[in-house]
Amino acid sequence: MNGKVESIHIGIDAGSTMTEVAEAKLEAGRGIAGDRYHSRIGTFSPDPPDPDHELTLIAAEEIDAFNEAGGRSLSAGELRRNIVTRGVDLNALVGKEFTIGPVRIQGIRLCEPCSYLADLIGPDILPTLVSRAGLRAGIIEGGTIQVGDRLEAS
Repeated sequence: MNGKVESIHIGIDAGSTMTEVAEAKLEAGRGIAGDRYHSRIGTFSPDPPDPDHELTLIAAEEIDAFNEAGGRSLSAGELRRNIVTRGVDLNALVGKEFTIGPVRIQGIRLCEPCSYLADLIGPDILPTLVSRAGLRAGIIEGGTIQVGDRLEAS
């Protein structure tokens, strides 16, 4: 199962607008350098830290379907996920190891839409994106990724 990175997003602190970046440094046990969860200041930052909050991914196809179904034009960053992929079933990566460029990642669980996201975007996001809002993942071996890198899973 292979796909690619379509975009990368970070938020510098809780509630801040997500910024699109061309590349990002992913650190095992921390997350994406410069992101709110790497700095432990995200809205849901756990104490102590855990891999469940290191990295979030969402499929571009799901963003496209959400926009089409609701007549919206939300950007990838507005859904507050770090990595937007294309061409891969992220739900199938729960419990699996995969790579993005040189980085080894472990899929942990689905990243379901929450009331925080509903407050930002609107309540219709909850039923529309259940089981389609992405993947939470932990970083096993860090490195730098770029837009266009391949996501590879066995």
